[in-house]
Amino acid sequence: MRALSRVYVSHLAGRSVFDADGEPVGRIRDIVVSMGAGDSAPRVLGLVLEMHGRRRVFLPIGRVTSIENQQVVSSGLVNMRHFQQRPGETLVLGELLDRRVTLKATGETATVRDVALEPERAGKEMAVTKLFVQKAAKGGLRRRGETLTVDWDAVQGLEVSGEQGAAELVAALDKLHAADLAQVMHELSPKRRGEVAAALDDDRLADVMEELPEDDQVEILGELESERAADVLEAMDPDDAADLLGELSTDEAERLLALMEPQDANPVRRLLSYREDTAGGLMNSDPIILLPNATVAEALALVRDEERTPANASLVFVTRAPTETPTGRYLGAVHIQRLLREPPMALVSAVVDVELEPLAPDAPLNEVTAYMATYNLVAAPVVDADDRLLGAVTVDDVLDHLLPDDWRMRPGGHPHDELPPEAREVVELLEEQDGADGTTAGRSRAGTEAGER
Repeated sequence: MRALSRVYVSHLAGRSVFDADGEPVGRIRDIVVSMGAGDSAPRVLGLVLEMHGRRRVFLPIGRVTSIENQQVVSSGLVNMRHFQQRPGETLVLGELLDRRVTLKATGETATVRDVALEPERAGKEMAVTKLFVQKAAKGGLRRRGETLTVDWDAVQGLEVSGEQGAAELVAALDKLHAADLAQVMHELSPKRRGEVAAALDDDRLADVMEELPEDDQVEILGELESERAADVLEAMDPDDAADLLGELSTDEAERLLALMEPQDANPVRRLLSYREDTAGGLMNSDPIILLPNATVAEALALVRDEERTPANASLVFVTRAPTETPTGRYLGAVHIQRLLREPPMALVSAVVDVELEPLAPDAPLNEVTAYMATYNLVAAPVVDADDRLLGAVTVDDVLDHLLPDDWRMRPGGHPHDELPPEAREVVELLEEQDGADGTTAGRSRAGTEAGER
């Protein structure tokens, strides 16, 4: 995201948002943030846009490509579902402006008049960094109190009232790998697990859901509102979303698919048409695909995408148009090591491995594992009878089906023991509250050892 070093929300309110072609998308009516805990600054989740007909929708901050020169530019399609504020979300214009706070340094009362946002994490995210506040007017002839700009953590009382336990846990565990956060959620009581799921944003929850056992996934999905459940499924990898929907009844799966955007639902529907223990059921329908006239430099740029797993980025597939699965005629694959040895401007068609025979979508699991072991691959193409690339099977999906159902939950160790101290304190506090409420953690250590082998 290209952004000014600092932008105040008063300058964004009412401003138009444009798409990449310069066409207006809507006007900004609010900014949604997730309040941090400890040293974590409130993180911007997205914008509330007012579109034609006064409909308000949510634009994730990840789809904002530029905030500069008094222009906001977005990429991709806008989800037209009506915006609904979720637990753990705070509206800057609606809830933070005019909020009464206390200055920590002096104990004086002040009112928040404006909020500053700044890019962080190499410009990929934005966070609240500064507050423009006005002190309470004192006696005499002064009608207005002094104004000053302070750091976001220089005041008390910024948090919106409400249950903060789950939000604090999410903030404390923000730096954890999704698999480790999944371990923590697995250990919480169902009530707390639902609260944490509600406090996570869609992308983060999707990453965590992919690391949870199927029972936990089904439980969490069932607790979400239908539209949010569809949003989370859209954010999951298509193969993981298909696996999860496969655990639901046919009617429930179809209901959620109908709520998803067509471009997200269609690949999942195709995956659900295959048995889960075949190449078609195991594959990811979104591998790296290029036309034969693409360059090595273009291929490496896609391989470097940090959103892709190492296995998914190990092979680049070359096909005729279209390049969305199911593609045009499959031409072959290029190994990443070969790409690294070639000049940047060389064409990928010149280095295609044409001897690597693809898998058929109905190939059974034992054939898939033997194929990958024979050719020393961590990813393999899946091609139908019409020579169209359908997707790629990666080693992580194969292992997921070979290992025991409960392999994700490491035996013997308690995941809380390996957390940072501040995160462990929040988890233990929540568990104590569970005990005080008369509830029991969903998978205590004793329960895990005695009942879940």
